[in-house]
Amino acid sequence: MRRSLLSLTVASAVCMGSLLGGTAIKTEAESISSLKQKQSDIQNKQADLNSSINKADQKIDSLKGQQVDVQSELTRIGLAIDNTNKGIQDKESKIQDTKVQISKLQDEIKVIQERIQKRNELLKDRARNYQENGNVNYVSVLMGAQSFGDLIDLAGAVATIMEADKAILQQAQSDKQELEQKQAQVQTDLDNLQKMVRDLENLNNKLNSQKTQQANLLGSLQQEEKEATDGKMDMQEQSQILAAQSSAIQKAIQNEQARQAEEAKQQAAAAKAPTSSSGGGTTAAAPSVSSGSFTRPASGSVTSGYGGRTDPFTGAGTFHYGVDIANSGPNVPIVAAADGVVVTAHVSSSYGNVVYISHSINGHIYTTVYAHMSRYMVSEGQTVTKGQQIGFMGSSGEATGQHLHFELYNGPWAYHSAINPTGIVPF
Repeated sequence: MRRSLLSLTVASAVCMGSLLGGTAIKTEAESISSLKQKQSDIQNKQADLNSSINKADQKIDSLKGQQVDVQSELTRIGLAIDNTNKGIQDKESKIQDTKVQISKLQDEIKVIQERIQKRNELLKDRARNYQENGNVNYVSVLMGAQSFGDLIDLAGAVATIMEADKAILQQAQSDKQELEQKQAQVQTDLDNLQKMVRDLENLNNKLNSQKTQQANLLGSLQQEEKEATDGKMDMQEQSQILAAQSSAIQKAIQNEQARQAEEAKQQAAAAKAPTSSSGGGTTAAAPSVSSGSFTRPASGSVTSGYGGRTDPFTGAGTFHYGVDIANSGPNVPIVAAADGVVVTAHVSSSYGNVVYISHSINGHIYTTVYAHMSRYMVSEGQTVTKGQQIGFMGSSGEATGQHLHFELYNGPWAYHSAINPTGIVPF
């Protein structure tokens, strides 16, 4: 789960604690010009954030463009894989046809072999006949001719027999050559087809490997875009808080000016009427409001203080930059810890219903944060007084039970600057 953009570092807390001595609030008054300088600093930070947001937008657009390119490449690879699979199926079909051809050829080969065998037997019979009777039989036949015409006829008959033997030998040789040629051609065709299938299968494996790589790249780009978008949302939230805080400080400046004017008026009145007595101080309504600049923001038990602890979600060691106050029952009130102006009141993914208040105490700016409320009762720019109810305790956002998570900042709210409120705010 995305952690709050208000998560703070130990180093910042130690640094700010050392500035305050960890004991009491700096009481020296700051001038109006100092408050205006703080307002200017906030506006500069906001400008830097807006620049970072623009860069984040450019990165997100670039990542989306890269994803489109990867999607196109995946589509191309998918079509190539389809074509390769079709090629493999086509070649395998031809292999089957060639094997059928080979089977038929083998049947033909058997017929040719039988024909050759029969011719061989015939030639063997003739050879045995020559061996047993000799060529003299032909001579005797010729010598037995009664006339020249009879001799010509007998000679023609002998030549025909000898020519027939020669034809048998030639046919046998021709059949043998035909057999060898068919065997060689079919085997070549089969070898070529099998090589084509192997080549296509290798290409298919490469394409599938490329598809996996592109899919992994797409997943990586999508994750990077999500992280960039989350970061942009964090910066936008920071920018909104800074803008609201700038307005709150402007109102604090006006309040400080009014307070100084009222104080000067009272001093002038006191100078004119030195015997008059001062008022007995302000009274606070329930819940009890303590004396001093700050009061306890809620009743209940402190369940987690400022410092190291075990994260309730992950179980890992972490640092808690605030104080948790838990209380059961419905409608437990949350009050402003000091007089101030509401910086913002909104819903955060991690802090749930949360209120930020800027306080000007003797000209010094402090900021308090009230998180996990069930609902809040104030709005941005509203002036509140110490002890005024601003909402109800709850468990909204990343909370494991009903409680108030309270943070204190020495100065305007800023990333990584929360301080330990113990000893400053009475708990």
